[in-house]
Amino acid sequence: MRQSIEIPRRMVVDRSDRLGAMQATPLSRGAFLRLLGLGWLTGWIKPNTVVGQPPNARIGEQVPRDVREMYERGLQYLAKSQSEKGDWPNGGGETGPGVVGMALMVFLASGEDPNFGLYSNNVRRAVRSILGGIDKRTGFMGHSMYHHGFGMLGLAEAYGTVDDRNLWPANAKDNLSIGAGLELAVRAAITSQKKNPLGAWRYSPDSNDADTSVSGAVLVGLLAARNAGIEVPDAAIDKAISYYQKMTSPSGQVGYSGGFGGFDESFARISIASLVYAIARRRDLNEFKATVGYLSQRLENSIATPNYPDYTRYYQAQALFQGDVDVWEKWNKLLIRHLKQSQNADGSFPSQFGLTAGTALSCLALALNFRFLPIYER
Repeated sequence: MRQSIEIPRRMVVDRSDRLGAMQATPLSRGAFLRLLGLGWLTGWIKPNTVVGQPPNARIGEQVPRDVREMYERGLQYLAKSQSEKGDWPNGGGETGPGVVGMALMVFLASGEDPNFGLYSNNVRRAVRSILGGIDKRTGFMGHSMYHHGFGMLGLAEAYGTVDDRNLWPANAKDNLSIGAGLELAVRAAITSQKKNPLGAWRYSPDSNDADTSVSGAVLVGLLAARNAGIEVPDAAIDKAISYYQKMTSPSGQVGYSGGFGGFDESFARISIASLVYAIARRRDLNEFKATVGYLSQRLENSIATPNYPDYTRYYQAQALFQGDVDVWEKWNKLLIRHLKQSQNADGSFPSQFGLTAGTALSCLALALNFRFLPIYER
C-alpha cells in the first residue's frame, strides 16, 4: 500500500508492462523514451499509468559535443575498470556500495538501454554487487551511512528499469530482487533516523549526532525510493527537512554537524540543502530560496572550490538545475570548461576519493545535460 506517498513528478508505469516492452524489443533508452511519449500522445499508454516526465523535457535538446565526448570516455573507463564482482577495487580511495551506486547511475544516465545496451553487463554486475552487500536482517549496507545512502540511490534509479529476470544466474538462490533490496535499505535508513534525536543521520546507523553531508546522501536516497514507488513515511521526510531548516541560516549558508549553527561558506552543504528542499517539494521555504540565491551569486567562486571539488560539483549541478535552470546553464558552461581540462587520458577524473568516485561524481555532474535519471527530473 502507498497511503502516505505522494506521487511526485513521475507518473508510474506498471513495472511489468514497462520491462516487458524493453525485453521484447531491445531499444536504446532514448528510443524507448520516445516510444513512451508517442504512446502517451496516441493513447496506447493508459492515462492512469506512470511514466517518467514528458519526453520532450529531456529529449531533443542539443547536448554539447564536449559533454558527450567526456561522458563517453568516463563510461569507458568505468566499464574497463569494473571487476567481475561488480565493484571497483582498483580505483584507489573509496570503495563500497556507495561508490558502486554512483558508478551505476553513470551507466543508467548514459541513454543506453540498461538491459540490452552496450553497458548492460556493467549495470547488472553493479546492481548485483549492491544487493549482495545488503544485510538481510538489518537492511544496512557498507561501512557508513554515506555508502548506504548512495547505494540506496543507485538501487532506486535502477528499480523499474533494470529487469530482475536477467539479473541473477538461473541457478542462483536466495538473492534479493531490486525492489526487495531497496525496501530493506529504506527500512534501515528510517530505523536509523528514529534512533537519532536530531531526526537525521551521521556515519553510524546508531549515531546520536547528525550532519548535513551524510544526511544528504541518505535523504536523497529516500526521496528517490519514494519517487520510484517505495513507501517512505511523510513523517520521515518532514523530520529530515526540519533538521535542514535548523541548519540553514537566513543568508543561505548551511552548518555541518550538531543541531544548529556553525555556518560558513561550504558550497557542498549549501547545494545539498538546496537540493533536498527541491526534491522534497519544499520550494516554498525561505531556506530554499536563500540557498539558491547564495549559489546563484557565486558561480565563479564555486566551480573551482578547493574543498571536496568533485563532490561539491556533483551536488551543485543538481541544486542549480532544480533551483534555477537559467543559472544552471551559465554554471554548466563553466563546469564543462573546467572538467575538460581535468579529465585524464584514460577517461577518469582525479579525486581525493579515488579515480572511480571522481569519475562517477564528475560524470554525474555532466549528466544533467542528458536528464535521463528520474532523480534529475524537475
